Amino acid sequence: MSESTEIIQELLQSVSVDTAYRTESLTLLEKGESRYLRDLKLNLSSTLTSEHLSTKECALLGLTTAINNNNTPLTKYFTQYAEQQGATAAEIGEAAGCASLLASNNIFYRFRHFTQKEKYTQIPARIRMQLMMKPVTGKEFFELMSLAVSAVNGCEMCVNAHEDSLIKLGTTEERIFDAVRIASLVTATGKVIF
Repeated sequence: MSESTEIIQELLQSVSVDTAYRTESLTLLEKGESRYLRDLKLNLSSTLTSEHLSTKECALLGLTTAINNNNTPLTKYFTQYAEQQGATAAEIGEAAGCASLLASNNIFYRFRHFTQKEKYTQIPARIRMQLMMKPVTGKEFFELMSLAVSAVNGCEMCVNAHEDSLIKLGTTEERIFDAVRIASLVTATGKVIF
């Protein structure tokens, strides 16, 4: 067995996926004996810990990102991991809701930002956002999940708005940075495990 195959099996096992599972991307990395596989495995494991976020928060950030990216294997994994870290069904549901809500918001506000027409800022959005009003995960953490999803979805206006809200709530820049780092690494893993 090649080193690449061993690393892929370890990576898959770490996210509770059958070690025989392969996507085209994984097969290409395996055949190419890519050194990137080791980085990918280490990067994913680094999403599970942070000096600035609890393990439950890391799990919920991973979950909302996996859901945002429509990644079934990673959604299952991060759901189980969040449960193991003490996340309630309501908190897990809120991570799912955050991904869905931010999908609409990111498209809508990115459109407003891209067009830069004053008229579009005057027309009511008519997007219900009750989930943001009293989140079960708390206002600060919901903003953190919203920022991470917005960064993945590339909405500059949303990223700036959520980052500003977080700073005003007293969130440290290290906490913000780690949330986005986790979202980026879950997204990268989802390019080869989906």
